[in-house]
Amino acid sequence: MLAYIVRRLFLIIPTLLGIMIINFVIVQLAPGGPVEQLIAELSGEAVGATERFSGSGADVNQQVQERGGEGGSNTTYRGAQGLDPEVIKEIERMFGFDKPMHERFLLMMGNYLRFDFGESYFRDRRVVELVLEKMPVSISLGLWTTLIVYLVCIPLGIAKATRDGSRFDIWTSGVVVVGYAVPSFIFAVLLIVVFSGGRYLDWFPLRGLVSEDFDSLGPVEQVLDYLWHITLPVLALVIGGFATLTMLTKNSFLDQIGQQYVLTARSKGLTEGQVLYGHVFRNAMLIVIAGFPSAFVGILFTGSLLIEVIFSLDGLGLLGFEAALSRDYPVMFATLYFFTLLGLIMQLIGDITYTIVDPRIDFESRET
Repeated sequence: MLAYIVRRLFLIIPTLLGIMIINFVIVQLAPGGPVEQLIAELSGEAVGATERFSGSGADVNQQVQERGGEGGSNTTYRGAQGLDPEVIKEIERMFGFDKPMHERFLLMMGNYLRFDFGESYFRDRRVVELVLEKMPVSISLGLWTTLIVYLVCIPLGIAKATRDGSRFDIWTSGVVVVGYAVPSFIFAVLLIVVFSGGRYLDWFPLRGLVSEDFDSLGPVEQVLDYLWHITLPVLALVIGGFATLTMLTKNSFLDQIGQQYVLTARSKGLTEGQVLYGHVFRNAMLIVIAGFPSAFVGILFTGSLLIEVIFSLDGLGLLGFEAALSRDYPVMFATLYFFTLLGLIMQLIGDITYTIVDPRIDFESRET
């Protein structure tokens, strides 16, 4: 097993490198990069042109020089007419665009290997600080969502497998499929309308992860306040997450129930509960349990953007969305690098979990 883990760890390197190269090239070639956006603001062609820089002529040149350095480029940009060429050169230097694309990529990856993710272009803060600041919100959503989905779907899937074809099976299948078909943000809006003072009841807060006076509350009150705020966002996420895991659990149990060892166990006089949980459960839950790490990462970093926006939760999803809009490359590529690396490691952890749940599985023998 150790040799397999080492090989997988080495395989992470080219996989991660390939993902970074593809995304880097695509993003760099896309129009509207940070240089173009800042030029548009300095030229007064963008909304909020005075938010980061103000003035004109020598004043603008001085402000750019304060953030940049010496540099130069012959690149021309749309909307750059009327700006001092030296100002444009300083902007390129400030964002690192005075270097060729391949050199920028190698410099970026060299910094990432040291876990130096740089500073945000437009927030004047280090990327690590931004991610750590937004992390608690996304972890809260992802952890609670994953936990609730597993606690509900596994018993429900087992119940559906033991009652396959019954009225209970048909009705629950219809409910989970409808929940899967309706986007989570639609459920979020519905929950706000019904339970958050939108039209009917006013039981839950509309925004934020905690109340404004959270720090002044006692420990028990803080826990209750947190749970009060997190209820609707998590509920909106979990409703659409039941179908896949429920049906996976059901089909996995159905496949095992028809195996010969189950018939043998029943012929020995074991009760249905002993057969189901003493013999079938371990084999049927292999694929479900092993998929937990990747499922958590998927829910944590890909499923909560609109939920964060709707409930005004300042998490990683909203951070990534705003970075993509503003072409904040350090935030975009640093988060891509970190979470891609985390996802690849979680896949390896999932494989290791297979062997823990069922020691009969040997990945090394399958590769020989």
